[in-house]
Amino acid sequence: QVQLVESGGGLVQAGGSLRLSCAASERTVNFSNMAWYRQAPGKGREFVARMTRAGYSESGGYSDYSDSVKNRFTISIDDAKNTVYLQMNGLKPEDTAIYYCFAVRLTTMRGYWGQGTQVTGSS
Repeated sequence: QVQLVESGGGLVQAGGSLRLSCAASERTVNFSNMAWYRQAPGKGREFVARMTRAGYSESGGYSDYSDSVKNRFTISIDDAKNTVYLQMNGLKPEDTAIYYCFAVRLTTMRGYWGQGTQVTGSS
C-alpha cells in the first residue's frame, strides 16, 4: 500500500510563498505521474499541477498546470528523497484550500491520495 504524506501548509499573506512537500513510501520513479490537487471550502477537488514521467523508471519528465496557477506554482520531484514538491509563489486568497498529493503507480495504473495539507492565503 502506497502512502503519501503531505506537509508544508500554513497561513500566508497575499503575495507570499509556501513550499508543499509530499513524501512517498516507495521510490518515486515507480510512479507514472505525480500531481497536486486542491479542494476549497464548499467546492470540488480540482487539478493544480502534474509531473509526468518521460519513461519507465526515468527521472525527470514534463509538467503541466491549471490556468489559475500557471506561472506562479512549480511542481518538482526529488527522486533521491522520494518526494514531490509544489512551490507556490504569489499566493492569493483564492488559493486557500486543502492541497492533496496524488500518484499513479506505473505497473498497476492505480492512483493513491495523501491526506492533505491546509493552505490559507490571507488578504
